[in-house]
Amino acid sequence: MEYTVQKLGEIAGISTRTLRYYDEIGILKPARINSSGYRIYGQQEVDRLQQILFYKELGIKLETIHQIVTSPTFDETKALADHRSQLLDKRAQLDLLIANVEKTILSKEGRMTMTSNEKFEGFKQKMIDQNEKTYGKEIREKYGDDTVNKSNAKVKNMTQSQHNEVKRLSEEVQTTLAEAFKTGDPSSALAQKAADLHKQWLMCYWSEYSKEAHENLAQMYVDDERFTMYYDKETPGTAEFLKDAIYVYTGLQK
Repeated sequence: MEYTVQKLGEIAGISTRTLRYYDEIGILKPARINSSGYRIYGQQEVDRLQQILFYKELGIKLETIHQIVTSPTFDETKALADHRSQLLDKRAQLDLLIANVEKTILSKEGRMTMTSNEKFEGFKQKMIDQNEKTYGKEIREKYGDDTVNKSNAKVKNMTQSQHNEVKRLSEEVQTTLAEAFKTGDPSSALAQKAADLHKQWLMCYWSEYSKEAHENLAQMYVDDERFTMYYDKETPGTAEFLKDAIYVYTGLQK
């Protein structure tokens, strides 16, 4: 079945202007242009649009989506499986937060009591789940279950002020790294500040610091596309820049 730009826009719930823009930037070309000059889309284009919208829903920038879906190695079936996994994770996180809100309501009504730790349980578990998803398999393979389990326990025992500090550091790493990237110099003062902030953020999870472990983690950001995508979602090349900055910071690479 084929669709005009207007019909596809209606089906997908997006504007014809957006579809025309996707055509202009090359992320979604129509299958053909008919004799009247109208863009015509087929099933292949419908499937690609679905992928684009999935990625947008996950908060990935259009520039990065373009690189992903136009890559010769792009696997549509694998991408759909990844989308499903991430959406299930989102649902689980929401269910946990909803349960926490419901407990809080009961507490406010005097029907149950909540400890301070319980009040922030949902937020802490969300952090653990996100870390497991982002780093879990590879970190467990590199450092063992005991190290990861200790890290998770550390998160669960965080006070609210410690939890807030983790969020603040995470945001400061991102903003500082973005500014440092503009310099193009991983040895610059700003880049080294980003590396130090990254270390501070890690120490919210790690029981002890190791320069070798820091470097290994930085290398993983580059070697695994899932890690790379996280840091490159705003600006491609950021993960590589962070790795280089950390290598300068640790001083182990000669």
